[in-house]
Amino acid sequence: MNVPALMATYQLRQREYLLRITRAMTSRLDLPSLLELILSSAAKMVAAPAGMIVLYETATAPILSTVDSGAAVESEHQARIRTIYGIPEQLLGAFAPLLRPIEPPLPAEEEDDTGDQSPGERYRLELERRVAEVEENLGRKLGQVLGLPLFFEEEVLGVIYLFRGGSAFTQLDWEFLEGFAYQAAIAVRNARLYAQLSTERSRLAAIIEKSADGILILRPDRKVEVINQTLAAMLGRSADAVIGQACSHVLELQNVTGDELCADDTLEVPPQGLRCEGELVRSPGNKLAVSVTYTPLFDERERLTNIIVNISDITRFREEEEMKSTFVSIISHELKTPVALIKGYAQTLARPDAAWDPDTARQSLQIIEEEADRLEALINNLLDVSRIQAGDLRLDLSDVNMNRLLERVAQDYRTQTTQHQIELDLPDDLPLVVGDEERLRQVFTNLVGNAIKYSPDGGLIRIGAWVDARIKEEGKPRLVIYVADAGIGIPEDELPHIFDRFYRVDSTLRRRTAGVGLGLFLIHAIVEAHKGEIWVRSAVDKGTTFSVALPIEDDREDIL
Repeated sequence: MNVPALMATYQLRQREYLLRITRAMTSRLDLPSLLELILSSAAKMVAAPAGMIVLYETATAPILSTVDSGAAVESEHQARIRTIYGIPEQLLGAFAPLLRPIEPPLPAEEEDDTGDQSPGERYRLELERRVAEVEENLGRKLGQVLGLPLFFEEEVLGVIYLFRGGSAFTQLDWEFLEGFAYQAAIAVRNARLYAQLSTERSRLAAIIEKSADGILILRPDRKVEVINQTLAAMLGRSADAVIGQACSHVLELQNVTGDELCADDTLEVPPQGLRCEGELVRSPGNKLAVSVTYTPLFDERERLTNIIVNISDITRFREEEEMKSTFVSIISHELKTPVALIKGYAQTLARPDAAWDPDTARQSLQIIEEEADRLEALINNLLDVSRIQAGDLRLDLSDVNMNRLLERVAQDYRTQTTQHQIELDLPDDLPLVVGDEERLRQVFTNLVGNAIKYSPDGGLIRIGAWVDARIKEEGKPRLVIYVADAGIGIPEDELPHIFDRFYRVDSTLRRRTAGVGLGLFLIHAIVEAHKGEIWVRSAVDKGTTFSVALPIEDDREDIL
């Protein structure tokens, strides 16, 4: 067979091989394996024993150039050796000059005949200079080097470098590989887009799954396509059991305000979305206050593709709003009562047309004084609450004789009630406690006052103490003081809330008794400031016992 015929056969086989490789490239979306296929195919087509692919990155910060096998070459430029063929990894550092981008001619640019260097000529000369640097680093010649830019829409994605010993690359090799490089660039671009899409999809899935809010993604028929773990936990249901169900069977709301899309199949979703609030019915039977936002997604033809449902737990905000409302109503009532009494008695005493006898005047002034004390106590409590919330509750520490303090509290209240018997059960040798005496007196004054208040039929109130020598978590003994009454008691379901701000046990006696629900909140904070503990045991119609445990050893530095 003559030479032209051999060349034609060779070119035909190359084209057939190129067609098979192009098909293989277009079917691969995994970038590392795609690059290996591109490089090995290009090398085999022109019988090159070695080669590498360098890709330019879009990152703005300098990166460490690596190959997938783990070898690393440091570069100041945004380029990476992504795959190698026939090159030992320990020699990759010598190829660093090829990582610096070279501006190649665009495929559409043609050689000019003006005598000046064309873009193609400048590219070849610069490549030769870079290769000379590599050869100097290696200490040996590379032979013939071909650098094929990977163009995609006038953007250079990288370069395929092929190295061949003594025989030069022909113009036919260049032209043939140039078409192959174009197809390779398209495949690389597609693989990068696929990787980017996979990354964004993973990121979106992580955002949805880890969101603090509950999220549903609905199909146009309003059946669940995606549910995150937060919402599954809110519902008390398995995420897998919810997929495919109608939204109305998943998101069941009561006491709804606003537009509830899931409950109304006829309701259309406007582009700006819908919003409602309600109580989410959960499988254990309890409810959760939630805010629900429905956001539609449309395709390019403005057809509805999905509805994003965002469910936020607003229970705490509802509770805070209720607390504010309770605070305003209670405080306004508690402030108005003493102010009205003080003003009424003062106006009565000041009447110019009346001459009051000394006993009447004394009784009126006594009531004014008592109501002023009540008003002052309320104001002080509010100030203390403000200090606690600001973390500014300060203690004036000293050694406190608890025998003496508790005896004073008991004696003060014995003079204020004739229905109750206040007894002390205190050992004579109670140890000293390091604390703020006035604050501790406030604690036990409040507890004894509550015991009297919530024992309307009288009875025994006992104040006792003992040393708890059992080793606690901190390894220190404690002094435990208790205040027990035989009053109306506290329902079991209300015990966890009695130390909350503005909380008052729901009873007919509560509604007849003055108070704003700050006393137990304050003493709880005071006891905690002393590194102590307070707890309660109670039974309805049998009485209540409050216990306070205070550390005995000197913990002044810890308390401060």
